[in-house]
Amino acid sequence: MVLWIVLGIALLAVFYVIGTYNGMVRLRNRFKNAFSQIDVQMQRRYDLIPNLVETAKGYMKHEQETLEKVIQARNMAMAAQKGVGGDPTHTAEMQQLAKADTALTRSLTGFFALSENYPDLKANQNMAVLMEELSSTENKIAFSRQAYNDSVMDYNNGIEQFPASFFAGMFGFRGATLLELENPEARKVVKVSF
Repeated sequence: MVLWIVLGIALLAVFYVIGTYNGMVRLRNRFKNAFSQIDVQMQRRYDLIPNLVETAKGYMKHEQETLEKVIQARNMAMAAQKGVGGDPTHTAEMQQLAKADTALTRSLTGFFALSENYPDLKANQNMAVLMEELSSTENKIAFSRQAYNDSVMDYNNGIEQFPASFFAGMFGFRGATLLELENPEARKVVKVSF
């Protein structure tokens, strides 16, 4: 009888560990999937920017420095995105991506503000379409970032709560990093008006 009780307790403990492990895997996969959604939208933004700059070049001939800053910020953000490599558990790389994304947002804001001085550029149909697509993409990035950060919070809570925290360390689960913008100014929605 005692043997059956001990065996039953051991079996329950095994099922508990398996359930806890599977729960942590599920939470990890959820936040990685949420990051891949951000990744897709960021790539879309990176693809739109050269077309935007190329369209503006003809109108903003005296603003070459601004256009170069936008392209440089885009290239840095793309490099940071590649540095993450689709694995948002790398804290340093995620922080670098957040910095690069903030710099890109800042340079785009400057570009949009400067483009207001060029009425012909504002009237250009290609520019209007590109600006609309970029604005839509920025909204999708913000929404995806929120979904990602929510998933990261659930995951981090899941691996930090006792007794799951004991098993998380044993099975190599480590905390994930939120994707936050660096400064409050960058949190403002990019204003696009044509």
